[in-house]
Amino acid sequence: MLDAIIPHGLPEPAQGEDLAAIRCPDAPSVQQIVANDALPPPAVLAMEQPAFLGSAPVSVNRYFDQTIFEAEIEKIWKRTWQWVCREDHIPEPGDFYTYEVAHLSYVIVRQDDMTVRAFVNSCLHRSTKFKRGEGVGSGDNLRCPYHGWTWNNDGSLASVPCAWDFKHIDAANTNLPEARVGHWGGFVFINPSADGPSLEEFLAPLPDHFKDWDIAGRHVSVHVAKELPCNWKTAQEAFLESYHVLETHPQLLKGVGDANVQYDCHSDHVTRFYAASGVNSPHLAQPLSEKELLATMILGDKDSRDDSLDVKDGETARTVMARHLRKIMGEAYQTDLSAVSDSEMIDTIEYHVFPNMVLFPGLSLPMVYRFRPIGLDPNRTLFEILFLRPNPEGGRVPDPPEPYRVAEHESYASAPGFDPAMGHVYDQDTDNLRAQQQGFRASARGVQNLGNYQESRIRHFQMVIDKYLAAEG
Repeated sequence: MLDAIIPHGLPEPAQGEDLAAIRCPDAPSVQQIVANDALPPPAVLAMEQPAFLGSAPVSVNRYFDQTIFEAEIEKIWKRTWQWVCREDHIPEPGDFYTYEVAHLSYVIVRQDDMTVRAFVNSCLHRSTKFKRGEGVGSGDNLRCPYHGWTWNNDGSLASVPCAWDFKHIDAANTNLPEARVGHWGGFVFINPSADGPSLEEFLAPLPDHFKDWDIAGRHVSVHVAKELPCNWKTAQEAFLESYHVLETHPQLLKGVGDANVQYDCHSDHVTRFYAASGVNSPHLAQPLSEKELLATMILGDKDSRDDSLDVKDGETARTVMARHLRKIMGEAYQTDLSAVSDSEMIDTIEYHVFPNMVLFPGLSLPMVYRFRPIGLDPNRTLFEILFLRPNPEGGRVPDPPEPYRVAEHESYASAPGFDPAMGHVYDQDTDNLRAQQQGFRASARGVQNLGNYQESRIRHFQMVIDKYLAAEG
């Protein structure tokens, strides 16, 4: 464990010379880049909140040690808010979604009054699961498939076969155990613990940051899931920094700022990654022209460029691509995007919500990620990618698709709706994870050394985990 535990109050953000001293000295900052956009970003993207959290090595046994893993289940997965589905997954009374994390399982049920309740997916007779696998469905009750004990959708006991043999069972005291339920941004969250902060307190300042990003007004257009041979922390840390782009994604150096990404730590539970697109990487020996940058930009899950897309005198690749995407995406999703900033259209704006959610408010990269441990194996993780597209104005909102399972040896490009170039990027990311997970065990020194700025979100993440593990109870 780290000796230092992150305090409730994060350090004050660095300013002026202090800020310049911790970030890439060889390239303009994200703030300097977006200040020149034709449509500048909103105020929430104009703020910076970096944190220097020390330079101490971080132990590697936390990624495979069974005792630590089981402590994480008890003190994190049983005590924190985590999103289980979108509201659209359970639109009608009786609709349910079965959610599983580690060995835990819950059934989330839409009630007759349109509220949502979440129950432990385990019969109070002999513990058989009501629902045997994750997914959606609908029904009038929760019935055990083993002996037929049945509960109403509100968790109250409805019937017991051969009730004469269970006179000792008091129906009034045999309601199904519940988890707390919360709603934000079109997501349904649960917290298995009755204690701790409300969802609003837990997510702060995320709701304030997203107040002008209508995440609730989006629908799931693509849902891809893949099992990864690594720890749940290993998997998401690959997406918390851009330091790996130089070695892992060399094709992205032409068109994406990597070493000059902005990293922000807003609270214990919320951090941000803000990367400019349509710019040269600081690592490029021969910078590209604006026309060349435009030709290399990889955005979204479908490449819609055509011969008419060109950079005119006085324009930048950023402005041209943003203008192009406003037009084609506005037409495709029947919505007005004329006021959306260049940055919101093309940049990578990524929020991490503890313990396992990664959310992108942008429109060309409209993803949300989720990472979950599988069973009691610290070396297996379920990684999901969902694309959230704007709902059509006045039109019917499409139903969410079934998750498409990509086999471990298959490319993400095999998934319906996945652009091959984007699929290749995800393949490059996930190909590292097996080697890293194995390398943790092979490590001679038993620690990893993190960058002070580019990997600050990883250090922050691990310090918050240590804070939960050190908590009483």
